[in-house]
Amino acid sequence: MQEVNKEPVSVVRYKEPYSSLKKAVLECGGFDRLTPGMQVFIKPNIVFWTKSCPFPKWGVITTSRVVEDMVILLKEFGIDNITIGEGIVADPEDEETPAHAFESLGYNTLHQRYGVKCINIMKRPFEEVKMDNGVKLKFNRDILESDVLVDLPVLKTHNQTVVSLGLKNLKGTINIASRKKCHSPDPEYDLHYYVSRLDIPMPPALNVIDGIYSLERGPAFDGRMRRTNLLVVSPGILSADLVGARILGHDPSQVSHLAQAASRAGRPADLSDIEIIGENVEDVSCYHENDFVYTSDNSGEMPRALARQGLEGLFYRKFDDTMCTYCSSLNGLILTAVRQAWQGQPWNDVEILTGKKMEPSAGMGATILIGQCMYNKNKDHPNIQAMFAAKGCPPDPYEVVEAFRGAGIELDRGLFDQVDKLPGFFLSRYEGNPEFDESFYRVD
Repeated sequence: MQEVNKEPVSVVRYKEPYSSLKKAVLECGGFDRLTPGMQVFIKPNIVFWTKSCPFPKWGVITTSRVVEDMVILLKEFGIDNITIGEGIVADPEDEETPAHAFESLGYNTLHQRYGVKCINIMKRPFEEVKMDNGVKLKFNRDILESDVLVDLPVLKTHNQTVVSLGLKNLKGTINIASRKKCHSPDPEYDLHYYVSRLDIPMPPALNVIDGIYSLERGPAFDGRMRRTNLLVVSPGILSADLVGARILGHDPSQVSHLAQAASRAGRPADLSDIEIIGENVEDVSCYHENDFVYTSDNSGEMPRALARQGLEGLFYRKFDDTMCTYCSSLNGLILTAVRQAWQGQPWNDVEILTGKKMEPSAGMGATILIGQCMYNKNKDHPNIQAMFAAKGCPPDPYEVVEAFRGAGIELDRGLFDQVDKLPGFFLSRYEGNPEFDESFYRVD
């Protein structure tokens, strides 16, 4: 029996298609609010896509297995008006990449088989929503007009928000300008503030965290992918997220956006008002690191992997939560190119700044400003001796190459010619491992 005043969360081991999800949904009363004829919006997580190589999806993208199982379950409960929608990170004018993702993941087959509508959020209308404290963001109108939201995030950690679960997945329902706004340098209205409130305009929701695969140091393909075989389901977005964070080995009260969301709802963040149904959380918890370690000393500042290689004279400042998705998509490639550019001779104390609030240090030989926000903030800063900027929002990759060249670091332009193929490099780690099964991302 469910305890009074406690919100239920199912924690179920994934064992087989359909029945595992059905068990998780029904045990927590996830469909209790459904009535036939309702309009349901399914929001998966497709944080990144490329047409150029087989993409390492495990723990990065919601499995097509869970998406199809959810569609079948909704149909079984008399729901015929189902929309799957996502706003994939790409040029908003790029229709080919989202279309390729929907086709590859089997969403078009779901349309043919079950009559499901599939929409690219970036090509649909947005509606401005006033949240608390006068904050405004523009949300996809289709999701706002739905009767029920089925939120399908992945079980992953995140290098800016510690975890990326149901609340964070809703960032994919807002337009480009709103996404950039979320990465504000304002210490009060920062990324964590915005993410903690993304559920405010949403219809009643079911949060289904897909943990068949999980991701360490997410949210993208350069993290560590794991086969975890878990489903975490609740009729409350926040409740499932609190449990999901604990399963990932993180104290929810120390995850800023979860702590803020709990406080706003007048709830504790320690799971004391949640009834766990199914597996014991402590039995299935496994610590997932959320960030890459940086080192700093007199010879430089950089990710530990680069420091181990012996790089000197480079001060690649640790990115913060003001660096938005559109600059961060270049960050990993830049670091890879810098690593390959090292020839054993120290660089001339080159400092690289990103995001919206970093400021140049005194005494640097050269300062590289990545992105329009960084350029606008620091272009006249007195600490800069020699400035090289890659402007734009996001910056042109070739301007990045030229900025580094000006500072004395010769990046391989060819890497930037093949940026879409970079995920294939990370995919090769899992090649031949039967746990990483591509069929979870198909609809046969």
